[in-house]
Amino acid sequence: MSMTDVDTVEAKTATDPRRVKKGEFRSARGLAAPAIIFLILLTQVPFLVTIGFSTMNWNLLYPQDRGFTGFDNYVTALSSGALWPSILATVLITALSVTLSLLFGLLFALLLDRKFPGQAIARTLMITPFLIMPAAAALIWKYSMFDTNIGILNWLSRITGLPVVSWSTEHPLASVVIVLTWQFTPFMMLILLAGLQGQDKAIMEAAQVDGAGTWRTFTWITLPHLRMYVEIGVLLGSVIIIQVFDPIAILTKGTGGTKTLAYLLYERAFIGLDVGEAAAYGVVTVVLTIIVATIALRTLFKVFMAGGSR
Repeated sequence: MSMTDVDTVEAKTATDPRRVKKGEFRSARGLAAPAIIFLILLTQVPFLVTIGFSTMNWNLLYPQDRGFTGFDNYVTALSSGALWPSILATVLITALSVTLSLLFGLLFALLLDRKFPGQAIARTLMITPFLIMPAAAALIWKYSMFDTNIGILNWLSRITGLPVVSWSTEHPLASVVIVLTWQFTPFMMLILLAGLQGQDKAIMEAAQVDGAGTWRTFTWITLPHLRMYVEIGVLLGSVIIIQVFDPIAILTKGTGGTKTLAYLLYERAFIGLDVGEAAAYGVVTVVLTIIVATIALRTLFKVFMAGGSR
């Protein structure tokens, strides 16, 4: 084989698409490896330690009385009667908050998807609740809105002749849902507003020319177009709200059917000081969250695929 033939073979090898793709894959994997290793160390090592703690009899009130118990903590967690009410409270609070946030978010998105003086200022003000820290938002509502003496809601009740309501004690579930709805409505609004702005204006103009009214245009054109965005908002909102802790700890302290999985874990770890049992509750909570997140992500992937095929 001559030198010319060797050079030709080397040139073809260097430009072979399969070799180029393998080289790009190795480079990408090498660049991503440090981040993946850091993520594993940051998340999986503490989780493995938690699994180890969950197999131990370890109460901080009796630090010397510590030993291996196997799955006893899991049996206690599943049979104590506290886990299933917490799961029910988590599902109820999440479902109500996501549904109300979605409805109010859709309403505000429709109002903001039009030209009017001060539109930019209105959008900025609408986003503000989502930018406030959850603990600060819960404190604002607890003292500025729900308080029986200085709260705005009870001030309105007094001037209208209605009875004063102690929201956090008389209606704890409603109080938590109101705060979460107020905070996550901007989140839903942003997603739905992006969907509204992505509508084909030519289709909307054609509907107006054909004589379709506002309601028919909304139900037959806008809502089907927003389906993908609604599903994304519901899935992401559910994954975020299912982990909420601050409003429950500040407003109700888990009373009145508001003891979610996050608060139950806190109660076992920092009030009962039972490290082993708290770790078992934590592992159960993580497993349930992974199941919900897996279903949500698979559904989200199908939504994206369906949207891409359209």
